[in-house]
Amino acid sequence: MNPKKKKVNLPNLYLIGFMGTGKSSAGKCAAQKLKMQFLDSDQQIEAKYGSTISMIFEKEGEVKFRELEKKFIQSGCPKTNCLISCGGGLPIPQGMIELLKSKGKVFSLDASVGTILERTSENNSRPLLQTENPKDAIQSLLKIREPKYLLADQVISTEQRNSQQVADEIVKEYLKLTG
Repeated sequence: MNPKKKKVNLPNLYLIGFMGTGKSSAGKCAAQKLKMQFLDSDQQIEAKYGSTISMIFEKEGEVKFRELEKKFIQSGCPKTNCLISCGGGLPIPQGMIELLKSKGKVFSLDASVGTILERTSENNSRPLLQTENPKDAIQSLLKIREPKYLLADQVISTEQRNSQQVADEIVKEYLKLTG
């Protein structure tokens, strides 16, 4: 008699951090290695809402978008076995870090202003960087957001690392925390 393999329910892993730190690219690799479902909060919201993030910002405003992010975390994704790449501003509103931590493990990906600027410079779909001086915008936003990012269970630098290297680090640290 062969005992059926019981599926292990791994706690969700939420990747937070500024845009351009590698949450989506490294997250996809890490999810594959951990045999978890990969979800991108922005893509999930776009699909459910039927509009791009830029259009939601333009038509409804940032407050509405942050509400949609909170709803997604509260009830829009499975409770286990998911690696979720969160939008850069998702953990910033009051109570969001606590909500994420109540639902799983939270890892913050980190990079320098210069690296973020380099990684995001060709992407026009980032509404908060559509300014005359994106470097100043990054610095200003980071100053506000960094204290929240540092509340994560683990902070991983993506500086001078490719997606595969970051994914390996995510997997190693996640397995340490979940045993």
